[in-house]
Amino acid sequence: MTILGISAFYHDSAAALVRDGAIVAAAQEERFSRVKHDARFPRHAIAYCLEAGGIHDGGLDAVAFYDKPLQKFSRILQSYVCVAPRGLRSFMMALPLWLKEKLWLPVEIERGLRECGVHSPPEFLYPEHHESHAASAFFPSPFQRAAILTIDGVGEWATSAIGRGKDNTVTLLQELHFPHSPGLLYSAFTYFAGFRVNSGEYKLMGLAPYGEPRYVQTIYDHLIDLHDDGSFHINLEYFDYVGGLAMTNAKFDRLFGGPPRTAESEITAREADLARSVQTVTEEIVLRMARHAKALTGEEYLCLAGGVALNCVANGRLLREGIFKDIWIQPAAGDAGGALGAALFTWHQIHRNPRTADNVHDAMNGACLGPAFSDEEIAAFLETHGYPARKLSDAEWAPEIARLIDGQSVIGLVNGRMEFGPRALGNRSIIGDARSPRMQSIMNLKIKYRESFRPFAPSCLVERVNDYFELDRPSPYMLLVAAVRKERRRTADARAASIRDQINDTRSDVPAITHVDFSARVQTVDAAVNPRFHALLEAFEARTGCALVINTSFNVRGEPIVCTPEDAYRCFMRTEMDWLVLGSFLLDKRAQPPWHEEKRWQKDFVLD
Repeated sequence: MTILGISAFYHDSAAALVRDGAIVAAAQEERFSRVKHDARFPRHAIAYCLEAGGIHDGGLDAVAFYDKPLQKFSRILQSYVCVAPRGLRSFMMALPLWLKEKLWLPVEIERGLRECGVHSPPEFLYPEHHESHAASAFFPSPFQRAAILTIDGVGEWATSAIGRGKDNTVTLLQELHFPHSPGLLYSAFTYFAGFRVNSGEYKLMGLAPYGEPRYVQTIYDHLIDLHDDGSFHINLEYFDYVGGLAMTNAKFDRLFGGPPRTAESEITAREADLARSVQTVTEEIVLRMARHAKALTGEEYLCLAGGVALNCVANGRLLREGIFKDIWIQPAAGDAGGALGAALFTWHQIHRNPRTADNVHDAMNGACLGPAFSDEEIAAFLETHGYPARKLSDAEWAPEIARLIDGQSVIGLVNGRMEFGPRALGNRSIIGDARSPRMQSIMNLKIKYRESFRPFAPSCLVERVNDYFELDRPSPYMLLVAAVRKERRRTADARAASIRDQINDTRSDVPAITHVDFSARVQTVDAAVNPRFHALLEAFEARTGCALVINTSFNVRGEPIVCTPEDAYRCFMRTEMDWLVLGSFLLDKRAQPPWHEEKRWQKDFVLD
């Protein structure tokens, strides 16, 4: 049985294909359309998934959409009625989109399938939003049974859910409902700090260690009433997201000493302190929910999904608290992963097909579920455009790239299948030397064109992770933050100086991946999952004695991660990267023909 899962219309539209319970392909629409967080119907992603699965004509058995549109529309109508006449402008902006496409979803799906040359299947299914999240968390996990925690902005009505997964079923036991939402609370502070909602939350998390939690009590006293089970009541007097066009209002401004920061203006101590404070509160919410999930289910393991599950700082703390024996987080935890969850929910829960797990290995194939490009395809691309390159043999590929990293080069790497989810895991990555005290600033300002305070993540040999970090298990999807080991640290308190001084401080013997609080967002690399990237790290360790490199996503700020060789070459030439690796081919920036572009791409991609 072949099932197509779809998420669309809110942010991070995606498609996923599942055949007889196995994940064949999955990808976000943004990677093909080149529109960051593209929310449109994912025609390109669907086309890729169908092609990857060899689906033609009548080869599709079911389509599953990741939530129930009519229930969501009902919630929106009721919410606007509750605040009327306030919110009329927002309602009039939203209504045409619903009347035009969102309420006509079956027609939209049928049209999209026809464009791909595929007939409509006999089944169309609509799991609830948090059922899709729960399915994406549990069914691909290593666990045969586990507690489930899903936390995001809002689905139909639910904003968080606690459930149990056992064998081939997921059951939601308790829910927190809109407008009381951990995701929307965090997004409100993202907005107030001058970052874009639904894309700037990573920035807020990265900024938090530069601040102090001085507003935590203010949040508890004025904004939320937090209960022991992690549920809370939000005080809507300070927020405008129910019926307005902004997340916060004037009363929120007065509470925190002035209006929201203007995008691109200087970041002050206030923003850092606000970031730290809401991060602290969010961690407390997650911990209380997790403890309640443990008490409610009695399970030893926990699976997580939903946008808040991408908060790797909270995840790391949850792991360290030891509430559960182990946790597993869906790498595409946001709405994109809902497409996969909907498909797996259909296979296991609706059609009652069995599932087995060994408590060790997950079913995500390292999240490498997107398109790949053969050396023949890459060679044809290079030859067509006249781009000079050297083809590396299998034996020289890893040692040569390791040599270039050791020489302080910054390298764009396209290798194998594109990753599913927001993290680049070695197949669509920019890599560099983590030992360099200057590499964080170089990559932020000259390659990524983003704020200099934002940290970079390490990719480390899984067998060596405990030599560098206070982490005793794999972290394959870059979703856990762990502390750099104390013996590797160079300063006693990296937060004593100004933000500008802290950025340039040499905090450890791998300073480019050590954040101001001595933490790092760790990716472990396993030879069984990604043998080529693992071989590169082995070659770098053999050469330098260092078993990790910087790994950041192959894109500039505001641009989706690259998908094709053409995307990669364009990003390579627009930035100050030194080398580009396309499969087996190595490209030297100095040897490339002059790059001319009329489009003001920095304005399009860089400014939020």
